[in-house]
Amino acid sequence: MLKSRRGLLAAGLAVAVIGAIGVVSTLNAGAEQIPGATAEASAAAEPALQPPAELPWGARPQRVKRGKTGTSSKSLKAAGLSVAGDTNQADDEFAPKGRSNKSTFLRTAKTNVVPPEPSGVPSPSASSDSGTVNFLYNVGAQSAVSDGAYVNLTVNKPKLAKEDYHTLAELAVQSADGNQIVEVGWNVDRVVNGDDDPHLFVYHWVNRQTSCYNGCGYVQYSKTVFPGDTLAVDQQRRFGIQYFNDAWWIAFDTEWVGYFPAKLWGDVSFAKTGLVQVFGEVAASSDKPCTEMGNGKKSDDTTSARIGSVAYLNGPDPSVTVRSTSDYYSVNQLSARTFRYGGPGACGTTTPTPTPTITASATTAAK
Repeated sequence: MLKSRRGLLAAGLAVAVIGAIGVVSTLNAGAEQIPGATAEASAAAEPALQPPAELPWGARPQRVKRGKTGTSSKSLKAAGLSVAGDTNQADDEFAPKGRSNKSTFLRTAKTNVVPPEPSGVPSPSASSDSGTVNFLYNVGAQSAVSDGAYVNLTVNKPKLAKEDYHTLAELAVQSADGNQIVEVGWNVDRVVNGDDDPHLFVYHWVNRQTSCYNGCGYVQYSKTVFPGDTLAVDQQRRFGIQYFNDAWWIAFDTEWVGYFPAKLWGDVSFAKTGLVQVFGEVAASSDKPCTEMGNGKKSDDTTSARIGSVAYLNGPDPSVTVRSTSDYYSVNQLSARTFRYGGPGACGTTTPTPTPTITASATTAAK
């Protein structure tokens, strides 16, 4: 069993979605509303699906270099390894998760999760009082009909403030309306992972309803790399998602990791992307968080975190539009496929500067 499978569904999460026209709606996601909530119990009895012969970027799969369980992200980097199992996994995964659409962003949510302490890492505990989670993004987006997408992400270890929930970077393939989503990326999240290292995660949404990290119908394929694994820090890795053989397949580094079966979406047809997004996300208890995004450096720094070489499978030429939803994190477009992003948060800057929306020209040289 995946170590992340013992987590709870993100039930009872009330979210406020603010769109381009300022309309606010409230969604309540209970376990009974999530089609994938019971899929794990039956998945083991069904024949496993097989992935494409090649990874999304055209390479033949090879085993990921795996370290011993408990190896830190820093030690993995020093040893030239990619992933390791984690002995500090938190017991609960009642974890908030943000969602970014091209023009509509999940701004806030209510949760009864209390973030664990940075040191000692006790198990998170529920509170009778609901707290507000604020979601802040640096996003690159493109309307793109395709069989999937892949991207290079720098894996970082940004500082997560004591009172905040997570900081992450991800690739998300979505239906054109943004209601159906498959995600892969890395996160620093003490509720989900139990420590301050970056970890591989997968996630999905059905009809805009939350599910849970690394489970809720996800099927494992690889025998060496698993969602929830610790990742080597300060490395550039490829992350990909491809629709094949009635499933959305997840690729990381040099392997196929696993898949979300198409049946999780029931009668909804979700076999092509309509929108692809790559972004950094911070989930904080304040709209002026002290948590870092990316590697904590502003996007105009040449050593800041990088999201690069966005590509589509049987889709259009990449030409992402980038924007920030916060004055405390910024984006800097480098090409039609690549941008830098992130920042130190409100506590690391004195004069926040709004980041303009930038559309890359299709003729811009790819980097």
